[in-house]
Amino acid sequence: MSPALLSMAVAAPVLAWGLLLPSAGRPADDDAMTVKAAKAAAAAPLATMRHDTTASLIAQLDSPVPAARALVACAMAERKADAAAAVPSLVALLDDDALVSPYICREEWWRNGDHDLGRWWREQEPTTPGQEAARALAAIGSPSFTPVLAVLATGGNHARRNAAWILGALRDERAVLPLVAQTTDRVAGVRENVAWSLGAIRDQRAVEALARVVEKDESPDVREKAAWALGAIRDPRAVDALMRAMRDPAHDVRRQSAWALGAIRDGRAVDGLIAALKDSQSEVRKQAAWALGAIGDERATDGLTAALDDTDADVRRQAAWALGAVVRHR
Repeated sequence: MSPALLSMAVAAPVLAWGLLLPSAGRPADDDAMTVKAAKAAAAAPLATMRHDTTASLIAQLDSPVPAARALVACAMAERKADAAAAVPSLVALLDDDALVSPYICREEWWRNGDHDLGRWWREQEPTTPGQEAARALAAIGSPSFTPVLAVLATGGNHARRNAAWILGALRDERAVLPLVAQTTDRVAGVRENVAWSLGAIRDQRAVEALARVVEKDESPDVREKAAWALGAIRDPRAVDALMRAMRDPAHDVRRQSAWALGAIRDGRAVDGLIAALKDSQSEVRKQAAWALGAIGDERATDGLTAALDDTDADVRRQAAWALGAVVRHR
């Protein structure tokens, strides 16, 4: 076992305790002790791995300890293109969904004297070896593209989800049509990452598929991500679908659709956005006000003026900004 994994064996119980046990069950002093112990126990492994060869790290990806596998993937990510030889092994790790502490690779926060670490200790989502492998493959870059693309349609659920994210992070236009094909994947988490990736790549070939998703997908999280992606692509063909999405039962979808319409800046959206200034959710109203300001159409003046009396202060502030933006557009 390498020195890094020996250190990992010491750190793992501390990290597991900090991740799994709720703070309400322990005194504040225990929380502080947990953080202090984590600093001492878990800061060493990644630093030690920086001295290992890539071949040695590849061998360590077979560790029976999930935290160790995640840590090795983090070490690969630091090496970027120099870790290209690890691509096949990292791709094989993409379906590994064992939960580990989100701090497994975050020693830098502890070194930098973050005195508020206790606040972050449990608010972060856990990670997995598969997610850390995905980050490493994205950091490695173009050598990852073809092997990851092969996993997108045929891998396990977790692998497909991670592969979809990697392809967006790589921003390679060759991934657009394969990603479009996965907008109907049976797993919502895969579809959500597919939508994000299509927005990250910003290729207009994805617009029709994303427009279907924003209206018809059964998952509100996927519909929300599709709305974001359409706004990121900024193609006017998306306006009609986004206008219909402004009536979605999920307020996050309505909010994101309002943002997307503002990003596209098409005057056809003005009437629907004016109506959204009366939405039951203040976040939707605020985003609608922003979108109307971004479009800058004078037809929004009366609605925005009325929004200056909104019960929510953030909506009032956004409406005031939007009115100024409309004036500047004249």
